[in-house]
Amino acid sequence: MPRTPDPIEDDLGSLPAPPPPVFHVEQALLGALLLEPHRAAGLTGITAEAFSTAAHAALFTAIRSLPAPDPAEHAKNTTWLNQVLTAAGEQTRGLSVAYLHRMVQLCPQPQHAPAYGRIIEAEHARRLVRAAAHRLIHTALDTSLPHRVATTLAEAGALTTVVDDIANRFPPHPGSPPRTPATPDLAYDEEAAGEEQVLLASATDRPASVERMRWLTPGDFIHPLHAGLWQCLTTMARRGTPIDPVTLRWEAQHHGLLTHEVQPAGPLGFLREPSGCDPEYWGERILQRSLLTTAHHTGRHIETLTHDPVTTTYQLVVGARRALASLNAVRTRWHYATTPTSANRPARTRAERAPAVPRAGPPPTTAPPAVRTPR
Repeated sequence: MPRTPDPIEDDLGSLPAPPPPVFHVEQALLGALLLEPHRAAGLTGITAEAFSTAAHAALFTAIRSLPAPDPAEHAKNTTWLNQVLTAAGEQTRGLSVAYLHRMVQLCPQPQHAPAYGRIIEAEHARRLVRAAAHRLIHTALDTSLPHRVATTLAEAGALTTVVDDIANRFPPHPGSPPRTPATPDLAYDEEAAGEEQVLLASATDRPASVERMRWLTPGDFIHPLHAGLWQCLTTMARRGTPIDPVTLRWEAQHHGLLTHEVQPAGPLGFLREPSGCDPEYWGERILQRSLLTTAHHTGRHIETLTHDPVTTTYQLVVGARRALASLNAVRTRWHYATTPTSANRPARTRAERAPAVPRAGPPPTTAPPAVRTPR
């Protein structure tokens, strides 16, 4: 049976989405400035870019650019309002005298204009962080970039700058920490798992390289078994235990890695395969993937915080800095892994290179000490 169209239901379905709450705050602020233009001088830290629509930004720019009228004359006529409408109309279309009067009516208390401006500034800060986090996410996933890691780290630095600027403009205050979004699980990547197996096999074949690869941690692996095996290798290297496939399996047993599903002849069979590869090369590839994955998760984490209406500006700063700290930790290890060894060592000072100078004092005597004879 064909459906009979319901005009009321169809009209409700075609209604646009309601504006965000800050839209009404912007109307209240602009209404306060239209009603009492002298209050624009008391607004600091807010610019036209902070408004969510082009019409509101154009009105705010026009109000700021025109000199404030005399309060007595402004109460008698609409000359100044017409000037504001004309100046704003040069930047955007759709504004009318009726909309200006509506904003004046929507302003409950013009003296609360500084509070309205602070709310708008806070919401603008949230949008800035969201945009920077969005760029970080897309950069970390863009495989077409010629220098993907460097570009991703540059976007992470830009996001850090945005967060630091917001922290300077919004002082800290007592409050609860931000809610931590759920960490997404790492998707299984067959290519990445194969690279991890090559690394483990080559590191077992060349155990001397394990001690030099302290910049690689079990958290960089996507497969839990491979992460556990790397933990075994680093533990054995620190203890000075001989490393080969047999001793590694024994160590894996003590770490609880050998179960009914994981037997030496099964998933650990790749350790017996001969490998002539350089472990540090494959370690850098795994660390690079870990860096990009961490950058992607950091951007997702911060973006989720910006979409949470319960999160305050201060909580957003705290949560973003915590997420960026995890990324900076991986970034430090990446820098250490990709920097030549000589550059990682601190330069010796002239005093360290020069031979030791004897301290001033009397010359040493070679004569034996006098022996007193008892009386």
